[in-house]
Amino acid sequence: MPPALISPSENDYILRGVDSNIRADGRGRLDYRQIILETGLITQASGSARCRLGEGTDVLVGIKVELGAVELDGADEDVAAIKAKRGRVVCNVECSPIASQQFAGRGADDFNNELTQMLDRVLNGPQGGLNLEKLCIIPGQQCWIVYIDAIVLDYAGNILDTIFMATRAALYNTKIPKTIIQDRGDGEIEFDISDDEEEWERIEGWDKVPVAITLNKIGSRHIVDATPLEELTTEAKLLVTVNKDGKVCGLQKSGGGSINPSLLNDMVQTGRSLGQSLIQSLDEMLQREENDINLKRARKERIEKLGFFAAI
Repeated sequence: MPPALISPSENDYILRGVDSNIRADGRGRLDYRQIILETGLITQASGSARCRLGEGTDVLVGIKVELGAVELDGADEDVAAIKAKRGRVVCNVECSPIASQQFAGRGADDFNNELTQMLDRVLNGPQGGLNLEKLCIIPGQQCWIVYIDAIVLDYAGNILDTIFMATRAALYNTKIPKTIIQDRGDGEIEFDISDDEEEWERIEGWDKVPVAITLNKIGSRHIVDATPLEELTTEAKLLVTVNKDGKVCGLQKSGGGSINPSLLNDMVQTGRSLGQSLIQSLDEMLQREENDINLKRARKERIEKLGFFAAI
């Protein structure tokens, strides 16, 4: 990606604002922009969600659940024994060139790969939350593969946090068909897939999937949900992934600047606290949306029933 520039006066303005806890858009150091969540936007997907930060960063995530073979190639005996009993999650993140000039050219491919690897590492890791064993149908043979595709539609800073929020909401919106296993004997196992959508279930552990909190060190302070100009002023970043229980699932430091131990500990605790409260707010949004959808569906069915009786 082409390097972005910031003038000395802009840099000084941001530094002074952060130090005084008054950022350029009126937020405090630890305030997020308004978070807008929508689910079920892609009809052909198993689940989907869109997350926007105010009028800024906009991410759309689509999830497709398909049958596939258990992947054992290239794994040693111990790893293969674990993989044989698990399904798979395959991630892909792409930043649309229309979202920002920074996403044009060959350099954007490296950035896309970096975001993809981060999402994949968390969801397929031991702290990812998803119960991958529940995605296995026949050990060593068949499993469900969860394909997660995220596209950044608009960019105004804080991409990773938005991607994780959209992905978690899309997993909430995703349901997997019920499978019925039949043992025919002599090691022969067959399975059927239910067509009844009422029997379909959410992926177990979706609620344990962590969110990402990116903390930007600016001067001697740190902020969350940075804008593009604030990201240019950032000396170092600390990514903290946190689940609903407030457990820190991962840490990653980036940027050329250093973080002293006392500030590092403060940033970790900030990320932990904000992550837990953020998940609670996101889950409330998802529940309200689902309640509204169910209410509209019930009203529609009632109107159709009244219309049927009126026709009689």
